[in-house]
Amino acid sequence: MPDPARLAELTALAADHADKAEADRRPTPEVAQAVRDAGFARHFVPARWGGTQGTFRWFLDSTAEVAAADPSAAWVASIAATLGRMAGFLPDAGQRAVWAEHPDALVVGALLPGGEATEAAGGWLLSGRWAFLSGIDHADHALLCCPVPVPGGGREVRFLLVPRSAYEIERTWFTVGMRGTGSDTLVLPEPVFVPHGHSFAREVLLAGRPEASEAHCHRVPLKSVSGLSFAAPALGALDGALTAWTANAAARRATRAGGLGMSGDTAATEELALARAAGETDAARLLLTRAAADADESRPDGARTTRAQRDHALAVDLLVTAVDRLLRTSGTRAQSESDPLQRYWRDVHAAAGHAVLRWEPAARGYAALKLESR
Repeated sequence: MPDPARLAELTALAADHADKAEADRRPTPEVAQAVRDAGFARHFVPARWGGTQGTFRWFLDSTAEVAAADPSAAWVASIAATLGRMAGFLPDAGQRAVWAEHPDALVVGALLPGGEATEAAGGWLLSGRWAFLSGIDHADHALLCCPVPVPGGGREVRFLLVPRSAYEIERTWFTVGMRGTGSDTLVLPEPVFVPHGHSFAREVLLAGRPEASEAHCHRVPLKSVSGLSFAAPALGALDGALTAWTANAAARRATRAGGLGMSGDTAATEELALARAAGETDAARLLLTRAAADADESRPDGARTTRAQRDHALAVDLLVTAVDRLLRTSGTRAQSESDPLQRYWRDVHAAAGHAVLRWEPAARGYAALKLESR
């Protein structure tokens, strides 16, 4: 089972290293190691390799806990767990390549197809570049999405496993938010041979039908849980933002009470903003907790899957609204680069920009299924 003390250590370390991670635009080695030690990399790893085969509820709650200290560190932890789950879809040979020595291997991945694969005896030769691989500096392996040729013609989108020794890192991560995630670009300077046993079709991940795992956490369709990976850091970021906002507001009130005065309108505005933002955060947490519980309790059907997608997107919309309200009512000082509130604000907006959290497709998918069932 995950060790709560290790999780607390990661959270404290993430807070201490947040400024350096943001300045360097990648996690520090100490935080990356703490992510492993806290159990994120092994959380969804099959038990036969020493993994936890864990729950989505622990994943949600623990990622949010880290994000309250530093959303970027939580994003890296979330990706470590998420890509560990994806590696569970590899055939036995691929799983052995990742976890034969220990279950805490860090895997990063490119979810969008890229690169080029040509057929070779027993596998493929893979070449190209893939952007936005969070935590790449500290990874042991990468799962890269690419269309590959199949017998009889045509192509199939697959994930292909490559070791750290095969790729180089190009510094391309210069963003407004989630700066400390180190989501740089992977480059294969030479074609890499990937055997069939180190690959799986994207379709089996979407359907939740792995070849070599019976763990429940691998039998969940991707769309039922993919939004949790990116909503969980945003949820925890609001906890951090509320703490920072409350501290700022309390300081302002103390200053005003000391002689500058404070109008009733100002006090009311602050009180209403805090209550509303906290309520929106609570509502988002309830939506995400239900989605995680659904994934843990059973293999979600179509109705639960579309509801989960709706709830992932709706929860993050609530979080964006909440953090916007906090920044708008926190005064000019909160926009200083030295104030943590503006970092939480940037990080929530960066998380909300992920494609799986778009509201319109999630809402329309949910509504279409509801209307078709009538």
